[in-house]
Amino acid sequence: MLRMEQVSKQYRHRGQVVTALDDATFDIPKGDFVSVVGPSGSGKSTLLLILGGMLSPSAGRVLLEGQSLYDLSSDERARRRKKHIGFVFQTFNLIPYLTALENVKVPLLLAGVKEAAQQDRAAGLLERVGLADRLDHKPSELSVGQQQRVALARMLANDPAVILADEPTGNLDPETSQEIIQFLEEFNREGRTIVMVTHDPRAAERAKRTLRLRAGAVLPAEIKRRGVHAA
Repeated sequence: MLRMEQVSKQYRHRGQVVTALDDATFDIPKGDFVSVVGPSGSGKSTLLLILGGMLSPSAGRVLLEGQSLYDLSSDERARRRKKHIGFVFQTFNLIPYLTALENVKVPLLLAGVKEAAQQDRAAGLLERVGLADRLDHKPSELSVGQQQRVALARMLANDPAVILADEPTGNLDPETSQEIIQFLEEFNREGRTIVMVTHDPRAAERAKRTLRLRAGAVLPAEIKRRGVHAA
């Protein structure tokens, strides 16, 4: 499903070259649920952005279903991203002047879905995440946990095969964090592939595998499946 081959990312900061990702190689099979952990500055968010076709690597290849993402034009890459990948962010990225229903309809509108179908699908997704009674509420009228559930519903709008989640529980209390992880586990049971960056060890433990980063390097000996070293 997803593969990185000797991927590195460098950038310049105050006249010095900084290595954000260093020669990373790994596979994420279809239906996997991987947590990405490591100290701040270890390259976790960089890895996620590169996997999602949002940030070009300095070297190496990123493959989605066998297609090298960064050999595509930016327009072709955006089309594949829209078709296959859903993003969840710590900051939710909801449009503040739109209602919950309207926020979930945005990707459907961009995909050219007819208005009636947009309405039905968006309402159904919000009902799925427990917000059937909040369709007409704007983000400022929702709790932080409810805002993240709107973001989950919006992410599902185009039925992505891959979910990339960057600190999805970072702004949430423990109880709400548990709810969000349960939703991700449910999406994974449906066959979606999930890669989740997290600082929360309790969230990381809920994934099928844990991939550890240190100073931009993947630590292959620490890629485990339920406590068993990967081959």
